[in-house]
Amino acid sequence: MSKEGIRGVFWLVEDELVIVRYEEGVTEGLSKSGNNYNHERLWESVKPKGCNKKYDYYPRGRVEVSNKGKPVVYMSPYIGNEQIQTVLKTLGIDVEPIIHIDGSKHYHCHFDEEN
Repeated sequence: MSKEGIRGVFWLVEDELVIVRYEEGVTEGLSKSGNNYNHERLWESVKPKGCNKKYDYYPRGRVEVSNKGKPVVYMSPYIGNEQIQTVLKTLGIDVEPIIHIDGSKHYHCHFDEEN
């Protein structure tokens, strides 16, 4: 499991996950640091066909790697354990990650606007 191989971003769109694994050399949708994707920049190229919602409408998250090489999942509180297990499996993560449920405005979605 390389550090590059486990990075990525994801959305929970109408009970379906959209997961994008970070790939070395891909420049579309990169974050400022250049080693992961930016949800907003990437959304247009990965959103489901016919979707007219903005990148921040759906619950979302990201997987990073800590300085000690441990996977860290940052995510909306509206993403459940079952979905996280799918994200981990898809990204090839076979160790216990650090889970950081982020209720900050950075991960707000339409559910936050309803409350």
